[in-house]
Amino acid sequence: MIAAGLARSAEASPRARVDADQVAPGAPSTGSVCSGPGIRCYAHVRTDAAGDIAADAATPNGYGPAELQSAYQIDPAMAKPATIAIVDAYGYANLESDLAVYRTQFGLPPCTRASGCLKIVNQDGMTSPLPADPPASDDWTVETALDVDMASAACPSCKILVVQGTSNSNGNLYTAQSSAAAAHPTVISDSWGGPTQVGEDLTGQEPFFDHPGIAQFVSAGDSGYNEGGRGPAYPSTSAHVIAVGGTALARSSTTRGWSEVAWTKGGSSCSYSIAKPAYQTASPCSFRAASDIAAVGDPATGVAVYNASNGGWIVLGGTSASAPLVAAIFAATGHGDVTAALISQHIDMFFDVTSGSNGPCGNLLCNATTGWDGPTGYGTPSARLILAGGGGTGPGPGTLTVMITSPSENASVKGGFKVTATASAAAVEVGFGIDGTLLQVAKSAPYEFTAPATLSFGPHLVQVAAADAQNNVVSSQVHVIVTLGGGGAGAVPIDDGSDAKSGGCHVSSGTAPISLVAIFVAGLAVCRRRRRA
Repeated sequence: MIAAGLARSAEASPRARVDADQVAPGAPSTGSVCSGPGIRCYAHVRTDAAGDIAADAATPNGYGPAELQSAYQIDPAMAKPATIAIVDAYGYANLESDLAVYRTQFGLPPCTRASGCLKIVNQDGMTSPLPADPPASDDWTVETALDVDMASAACPSCKILVVQGTSNSNGNLYTAQSSAAAAHPTVISDSWGGPTQVGEDLTGQEPFFDHPGIAQFVSAGDSGYNEGGRGPAYPSTSAHVIAVGGTALARSSTTRGWSEVAWTKGGSSCSYSIAKPAYQTASPCSFRAASDIAAVGDPATGVAVYNASNGGWIVLGGTSASAPLVAAIFAATGHGDVTAALISQHIDMFFDVTSGSNGPCGNLLCNATTGWDGPTGYGTPSARLILAGGGGTGPGPGTLTVMITSPSENASVKGGFKVTATASAAAVEVGFGIDGTLLQVAKSAPYEFTAPATLSFGPHLVQVAAADAQNNVVSSQVHVIVTLGGGGAGAVPIDDGSDAKSGGCHVSSGTAPISLVAIFVAGLAVCRRRRRA
């Protein structure tokens, strides 16, 4: 398949339109993937000097699921059953096999058509016939690969429905949108759009996005404010959708561990005709403005995606990355009916992005600032806080949450590795354990623990549980692999009671197939009752 991809590259080079403007000095070369007439996808890819897609046949670059889950505080173990619908143009013969490579590489569970996890249909909602693959000069397979990989990264257990328009025409994609909604998914992700003009009547297009109860996350654009002067992007300015902008995401020394600024080419728009919603009080636009929310979009800080026809592993960005990522977060947290208005009422669930710009408009429609702004909306999501919100009410002072922030899922570690966690103010004790054995308990932040130096090499389950004053308990877990030479040959040592911090409490893990998580949670509760007695 890689050889076939190289052959396709030779027939139509360069494969991406080089981003000649709004790229920071020293940043990697990037280009937009889609270039055909009609609606464009908003994927941007790292390129070589000639403008060809830069690919690596064997090694992924860019952020993978572990980094994205860390940045947006996603705990895959807490995901609720959900289906993410993705609407794209053209066919993609390698979709299932490319997705399998991505999920296998990062240790995610398989998602196949045979299992029912993955479903691919045409714009009429039928599994056959599927559309032909796109022309090499307008390669929507890159967009679709990005969409399904981001959905997988944010919610590995979610089902994925891909609805393929016959082409990138308005009529085909809008028909596909209606078919996606008719399938009653949890959310819909649209990583595409096009500029609109003064006087253009959108009333005939709005019904295609009017699907109450199904949140539709739409990329806000990829050429800066009002698509670089070409006009506000639609359907991101539709009254019925949630417009998703883009950020540059980087590691930092903050408590969160990550920082974000507005991406220079991320979309924001001031509609020419869609009525201004009541909640957009901060916007100077006389009509509906975008964005409502944001996530990583800058390809310079992009994500790893697998597409065999383009050489294997490539690095992508664009609001095409942020839309499916955010859609999956809301689906997994049980908020598939969220609206832009509801997001505006619960801004405490988001990381406010306060710096960066995507154009010269001179106000907050193109400059990130405190609170709402065009490039990033109300900010980027914390899945932990959204999940804790329970139906959108927001995490009150009595909400009990806990999340492991380090190590990441499937990390390779050595014996004696450090474990850090965050917990809500309702937590009165936070316990740490491995493979069902409760090892340490802390009564206040920071919640930092040390694994036994003698931990045997191989796979282990790291668990952290929090208890509140009413003895309610919640937990978070990650899997790690202790590398050879990093630990000992013995089992995890059990606290004998000499550690005053842990209070002499432990619980044995028992033997499989007993639920380790259940035992660990029960152990923490028993431990607390014992110390109060």
